[in-house]
Amino acid sequence: MASEIHMPNPVCLIENKDRKLVVHQEALQLLSGIHQPVVVVAIVGLYRTGKSYLMNKLAGKNSGFPLGSTVQANTKGIWMWCVPYPGRPDQTLVLLDTEGLGDVEKGDSQNDSWIFVLAVLLSSTLVYNSIGTIDQHAMDQLHYVTELTERIKFKPSPTENSGALEDSAEYVRFFPTFIWAVRDFSLQLELNGQPCTDDEYLENALKLKKVLANLVETYVGTICSGGVPCMENAVLALAQMENSAAVLEATGRYMELMDQKLKLPTETLHELLGIHAKCEDEALQVFMARAFKDDQQQFQAELMQALAQKKEAYCRQNELESSKRCKALLKRLSKELENRINKAFYSRPGGYQDYFNDLKTVAVRYHQESGKGDMAEAEVEQFFKDQETVGRAILQSDEALTEKEKEAEGARTRAEAAEREKEIQKQKQAELEQMMEDQKQSHEANIEYLKEKMEKDREKLLEEQNKMIESKFQEQKALLEAGFQDHAAQLKEEICLLRKESENIRRQDWITSMLNAASNIFSSVLPVLIKGRVRCNRRHKH
Repeated sequence: MASEIHMPNPVCLIENKDRKLVVHQEALQLLSGIHQPVVVVAIVGLYRTGKSYLMNKLAGKNSGFPLGSTVQANTKGIWMWCVPYPGRPDQTLVLLDTEGLGDVEKGDSQNDSWIFVLAVLLSSTLVYNSIGTIDQHAMDQLHYVTELTERIKFKPSPTENSGALEDSAEYVRFFPTFIWAVRDFSLQLELNGQPCTDDEYLENALKLKKVLANLVETYVGTICSGGVPCMENAVLALAQMENSAAVLEATGRYMELMDQKLKLPTETLHELLGIHAKCEDEALQVFMARAFKDDQQQFQAELMQALAQKKEAYCRQNELESSKRCKALLKRLSKELENRINKAFYSRPGGYQDYFNDLKTVAVRYHQESGKGDMAEAEVEQFFKDQETVGRAILQSDEALTEKEKEAEGARTRAEAAEREKEIQKQKQAELEQMMEDQKQSHEANIEYLKEKMEKDREKLLEEQNKMIESKFQEQKALLEAGFQDHAAQLKEEICLLRKESENIRRQDWITSMLNAASNIFSSVLPVLIKGRVRCNRRHKH
């Protein structure tokens, strides 16, 4: 668990060596071991401005990230430190200390741009660290932000301008919270002679002027190959990896719980299916907590099929254990009967009645025993069938019975066998109905969990839509104040479209239509296993 991860010191996540970025596998393994939600705080800024000192303070330590006392930059690449989130035991704080920007010894600013881009892409909060006041010089040093249009794209595009920002509002969904940390600030906070807050001061300075391990590998790999990181491609690739891992984790959890709770053989199939339902429910929760962007429910359907196959395997194992136990019990109870048959004890006048009574005694004692499992009736029926040949021979050799009595006794034996077969088929039909009911409940549980997740996703999507609308509204307001009427009118139309999209998202049928599609997918997953049971049942009958 993430709370058990102990990192006494930071480790290098991405090394900047010979102007090449390399991901360290040791750091990735540490990230892969975190299963809690993470809050990622990255710090960027010019070299020799005290970034590492500030990050050590965020970690609650006086040391950790290397500090330098010379004019040379100390941190190279991106270093990572995973620590418990203060006051939130269910979350992990991941601190990323980045190589200082603008180091004259590097002689190449390309790596500075890529370090800044990676900090933006990987963090949920980005801290820009600077010294002094927010003046034109400080703004000029933040040119890495303007280069994002060439370094990141939102969606893959075949056009030549695919590297440009398609729509700045779209990036509101993905970009981290931005904090500008101004060190050694010595001026009074005033605007136009009036006191102002630090946020108001920053907003005025910036006014309009003319999960995580897999993301690291994805983005660094793209950069090293000479490409431009695409957020949509990265998210889709991450979704594939995480959803596959979610299926494996949920399946593993299901088997772990089944092995803990299931004692084979169960007395009835109903008992086994009850345990299965509880374990399946917890496995679904594990999957839902980790999976994301499973828009076509491909991976949820894959999980349903995997769990159904595991359940079927447990059912088969349960039957085998039951059969094994029943056979051993029948062998023990019929030992005296077998000895008498082998010694020809029943080959005499009146022998058949003695044989019949002894056989009945074995059956009575067998039914009195508990813990036989759901194959109890099938195995005792097979035992009687195995005795039919011997019974007919004893019946025919019994000189005390007339031919008419022998014929009547044979008819009675066949009637009893038919009645036992009828009971077995009745049991099998009941078990089949239980399996179908279990399938129905599984289907409904999957739909219910999916509905809950979709509603949460809808709320999150609406929140992102609102951020985009607010971003465009502020941009429109600034354009109007600057006199750009045409551009402002165009933004107004875009805001209207976004609001219509939000209304469509709010509509209940948006979820209903997706649930109907998911229901069709889920319905196609399980019937094959039920049909297999029906075929098996028919073979047993014939």
